Amino acid sequence: MTTFTQFPSAIGSPITEDDIANYLANTPDFFERHAELLAAVQLSSPHSQRAVSLQERQATLLREKIRMLEQRIMDMIRNVNENMVLSDKLLQWARTLFLNTDPQALPQLIADELADQFSVPQVGIKVWGVAPPYQGYAFAGGVSDDAKSFATSLTEPFCGVNTGLEAINWLPEPQAAVSLAILPLRGLPEAGGAHGGLAPAFGLLVLASPDAQRFNSTMGTEFLARIAELASAALSRLR
Repeated sequence: MTTFTQFPSAIGSPITEDDIANYLANTPDFFERHAELLAAVQLSSPHSQRAVSLQERQATLLREKIRMLEQRIMDMIRNVNENMVLSDKLLQWARTLFLNTDPQALPQLIADELADQFSVPQVGIKVWGVAPPYQGYAFAGGVSDDAKSFATSLTEPFCGVNTGLEAINWLPEPQAAVSLAILPLRGLPEAGGAHGGLAPAFGLLVLASPDAQRFNSTMGTEFLARIAELASAALSRLR
C-alpha cells in the first residue's frame, strides 16, 4: 500500500495543495486503487451551476479540446483552399503574359489581367527607362524623379491607405482609391548595389480599392512580391 511518506511532515510543514497535486501527478495508479473517487469527487461545471463528477469534468475538457482542434483543422483546410485558388489565378495570369507577343501591349495587359483575375477595382502601371521604340507610349511618361526615387526606395510592396502619392494619379479613378498596394518593378539584384543589392526600380504597379481593409498595412506582402517579380520579368522586353 502506498503511504504518504512523500509528503513533508504535517507538523514541521503543513501539507499544501501543491504537495497533493505533486503526489497525484507522481502516483498515476492512485485512482486505479481508489476508482470510487472518480465518481465521488464533485466539481463545479464551467457551463452551469451544478456539480459534476471528476470523470464528467474530464470528458467536458476533452470535448472542448476536440472542438478547438476541429476548428484549427477547418481553418487550415480553408487556408489551403484559398492558397490553391490564388496560385491557380497567378499561374493563369503569368501564362497570359508569357503568351503575349506584343511588348508595347504588355503594361495594359498586366493591369487588365490583374483586375480580372484578382478582382482588383483599379490598377495603374508606369514603366521608365524603356527602349526608344516604346518611349512615346502613355505607360512610359508622366513620372517625376521623386516618384522614381520612391519606387527604388521600396524594398518590398507597400500596403496602406491612400495618402495622396503621385502614383494615385495613374489610376482611372484616383478619388475612389482608399487602400493601396504599390509594387516596385525592378530587374535582377545587383551585387554590392544599394538597397540591399536590389536593382533600381524601372516601374511601379499600383493596385487600389475603395475598401479600406483590402490592402491594409498589416497584411503579408509575399504574394504581391511574386506578382511584382513576374511583371518585372515580362516587362524586361521593353528595356
